[in-house]
Amino acid sequence: MLVSERIGQLFVETEAGRDRLEYTEYGSGDAWVLLLPGELMPRRMQQPLARVLAADGLHVLTLDPLGHGRSDRPADPHAYSVTAFAEQAVALLDHLGVAQAVVGGTGLGANVALETAAIAPARVRGLIIEAPMLDNGVEAGILAFGPLLLAARFLPLSVRVLRRLTRPVPRGIVPFWAGIALDTCDQRPGALAALLHGLFFGRAAPSARERRAIPVPALVVGHPGDPMHPLADARMLAEELPRGTFVKARSVLEWRLTPERLDRAAIGLATGCWKTPRRRRRSGA
Repeated sequence: MLVSERIGQLFVETEAGRDRLEYTEYGSGDAWVLLLPGELMPRRMQQPLARVLAADGLHVLTLDPLGHGRSDRPADPHAYSVTAFAEQAVALLDHLGVAQAVVGGTGLGANVALETAAIAPARVRGLIIEAPMLDNGVEAGILAFGPLLLAARFLPLSVRVLRRLTRPVPRGIVPFWAGIALDTCDQRPGALAALLHGLFFGRAAPSARERRAIPVPALVVGHPGDPMHPLADARMLAEELPRGTFVKARSVLEWRLTPERLDRAAIGLATGCWKTPRRRRRSGA
């Protein structure tokens, strides 16, 4: 089923000034879903799921938070934090006059979705959380992104060279996920260093106490064999959330390569949130 797709933009005020954010809108109607991308990735990574949800009658948004994709990339660490990204998600809902949405994300986007539910609980109807990074993923996150922060700060030529090598490759001639990887390599040293600095030294996610107070239905998908987004964090989160349902992915790449099973779970969560609310039992898969 074909769905309509529209690209839009909005402007937000930050300590760095007035910045532009870009988003894509899929489908129509009053049952809204907002999807957020993983660390450094463009919103286009959520396009497959957005199209599936929209084909099922949901009205879907995907957003490039500041420093990601086609949104602005200020070189100011104060512009970046999980809380700032959550505020940008709420700003998008305000921009479109959306009272409530199911909010979801992958990796960093999962943490931002949780933060959105913490800072603006009245705006979040449900959560679709894939591979959150909480207590058990901190060390792996430092190992993965610490060297990248140092390279962006002290070896900026390496980031520029990677960008020059990957940017000219036409995205239309490579497989979809190869194109996402190429887009993720399209970084600017100053903005990359500022973004990573802001994430390293800012609030990473709501506290356990705050998470236990999030009352909406939530699908939590955990990845096996993913040290930065460990399965233990996903299990823990599903137990903390009063209406959390845990689903174990068969692999890190299941939702990318064979998405049907997890797509059905996401459709069930999102459509259920827009029907008469009913409490769900926790289950494993």
